Amino acid sequence: MRVLSACIAHETNTFSAVPTTLADFRHASPQPDPGDGTSFGGDAAIRQAFAGTHSMAGGFLDGANEQGLDLEMLLWTFATPGGIVLQEAYEYLRDLLLRRLRQAGPADGILLHLHGAMVSEEHEDVEGDLLTAVRQQIGPRTPLVVTTDLHANMTAAMATPADTIVGYDEYPHNDMYERGVEGARLLGDMLAGRLSPAMAYRQLPLITMPPKQCTIIEPMRSLLAFAHELEARPGIANVTLAMGFPFADIHDAGVSVLVTADSDRALAEATADEMAAAIWARRDDFTVRLTPVAEAIEYARTHEGLTVLADGSDNPGGGGPCDGTVVLQHLIEADMQDAVVAIIVDPDSAERAAQAGVGNNVSLMLGGKTDDRHGAPVPVTAYVRLISDGTFVEQGPMGRGVTAQLGRTAVLVVGGVEVVVTERRLQPLDAELLRSVGIEPTRRRLVALKSAVHFRSTYQDLAARIFDLDTPGVHRPDFAAYEYRRLRRPLYPLDDVSWPGAS
Repeated sequence: MRVLSACIAHETNTFSAVPTTLADFRHASPQPDPGDGTSFGGDAAIRQAFAGTHSMAGGFLDGANEQGLDLEMLLWTFATPGGIVLQEAYEYLRDLLLRRLRQAGPADGILLHLHGAMVSEEHEDVEGDLLTAVRQQIGPRTPLVVTTDLHANMTAAMATPADTIVGYDEYPHNDMYERGVEGARLLGDMLAGRLSPAMAYRQLPLITMPPKQCTIIEPMRSLLAFAHELEARPGIANVTLAMGFPFADIHDAGVSVLVTADSDRALAEATADEMAAAIWARRDDFTVRLTPVAEAIEYARTHEGLTVLADGSDNPGGGGPCDGTVVLQHLIEADMQDAVVAIIVDPDSAERAAQAGVGNNVSLMLGGKTDDRHGAPVPVTAYVRLISDGTFVEQGPMGRGVTAQLGRTAVLVVGGVEVVVTERRLQPLDAELLRSVGIEPTRRRLVALKSAVHFRSTYQDLAARIFDLDTPGVHRPDFAAYEYRRLRRPLYPLDDVSWPGAS
């Protein structure tokens, strides 16, 4: 059986002032596109980048092999989360995918990886538009299996064209590879006549913030366990909890449930209702508590072991610029020792540090250059401890084996604080990032990370204490920080809601 596969993905933070361009997608492709549509990650480049890795593409490849499917990878690009995607960028990628589908010829099935929270200038629901276009091209009978992020803002327009949608179970997304294998297995089951999918979609009047979407703490730990119990029932092929991305001001942002059953739509509907009711019953458990920066620093100063400060408000994994300086300023003023800040994206400062050279001092206005929402540039005279090309191989469960590239990277020392300054935005979720520049996190007292939850994939077992910081930014987990204009209402906890679907 011949299967075609592709990925066009982006998590769009509509509150970010920095638009996402085609160049951002080109940079994210295993084989950058010269602009004529001849590359952008063809089959050979995608396999070279992801074969043998603990990634979604790695899962597709291994899952297809296990199912005896002849998989051809047409296109793969996952741009770093940021502001609204320029319409011309989305249309270029959509049309490129459709053209490659046509050129590839008849296929027995389609396997796509999308994020589920991509917004362009003209489309609040990019994935709904893209899946509709793909379905129109491949016809009504070709099986279409889609994998998505746990933060997908799932819509009916996404669910309708797909035969089944499989979302990540875990946050941190340690199970991307497993969900890729699962998507390929479900497609293989469909092609072999072992599965006739019937999918039910439920949208809850509920919106939640990332820190409490983490599946290794409550309430998500119990809710995920319940989803797995439902999946173990006869006739149930998949239960997906799409917890939504609250930093997208669109009509359908928020929590949804998808259930796929074998042939039995009534079973899928009843199971979706059961899962949705379980989430709704825990709605008050999604409240986030933020800790003032000074309080977290004082804790680290007076307690043994590694303290991790999660500066989720400037998380590049959710569209933050990753050049916020609030935590750095607090650490300098507190004269904190044995501290690390990872990362501050500042290409100019990285370049000037490289010009100064290792072992020398350099005076900089560090960070705070993207906007005025994440702190002002900090004047520093820093010692240049290291310069690198920023390339390392991830070792943690989220992307083990994948090569990451920070671009030109400098480790600057300001008093007792080491600051990792980079050319490119990348969420510092893997402890290997610090180790690659000579910083062993377990030998530091405090590490401040521009991450909301994903850092727990490697730091959960390293840290003695973790704090979610009270800092400003476009990824701040606080509904009061945002003025929603397009979001459907009423929606809990923004409004008082009585939901008949929970009965």
